Amino acid sequence: MKKIISITLLLLLLTSFSWAWLNFTGEGKRLKTSRLAESNKTDYFKKLQVRAADAKEFAKKNNFNQRICFLIDMSIPSGQNRFFVYDLRKDTIQNAGLVTHGRCNESWLEGRKFGNTVGCGCTSVCKYKVGKSYYGRFGLAFKLHGLEKTNNKSFERFVVLHAHDCVPETEVKNEICQSDGCPTVAPGFLQQLKPIIQNSSKPVLLWIFE
Repeated sequence: MKKIISITLLLLLLTSFSWAWLNFTGEGKRLKTSRLAESNKTDYFKKLQVRAADAKEFAKKNNFNQRICFLIDMSIPSGQNRFFVYDLRKDTIQNAGLVTHGRCNESWLEGRKFGNTVGCGCTSVCKYKVGKSYYGRFGLAFKLHGLEKTNNKSFERFVVLHAHDCVPETEVKNEICQSDGCPTVAPGFLQQLKPIIQNSSKPVLLWIFE
């Protein structure tokens, strides 16, 4: 009995020492950060699934593409993938990339603000119809038609889907550049979106939410 108690105490001491060492070296903090990041990703995906279910119903009722839609979660840090190409039939993320948010005419916007007035420089939330492509100031771009009260000025504001070199092709630790309201992506990512939009016989839904 004494031997069992001794072994149990020894194991407890070893466990305590291990955690103390992990915290001292920083490994414990990294493990906690990693678990938190994974937890956040799970929460984001659950949120995405709810939006996708609504998007699927909207696409069906309004004669949009019922296979693919674009979902942008502005609650995710801009250095992380938050522009999702979502497969509505398989209920999975097909592709993902970085995307800017509007700076609301500030030199650098802390946090998030949203707006819909002409000249506000902010991101407008809610559903958009991805329109025709054209070549403008930033090269290839796609017109966006706001479908709700919170974004129905987007066409007047020249809010379009386009690319810019300031947006990295892969995730980064820090925030990325900000736009004047356009959902701006990396050049390589726009080239991946291009065939989806242009080969679709029906309009593609783009939904920005927070």
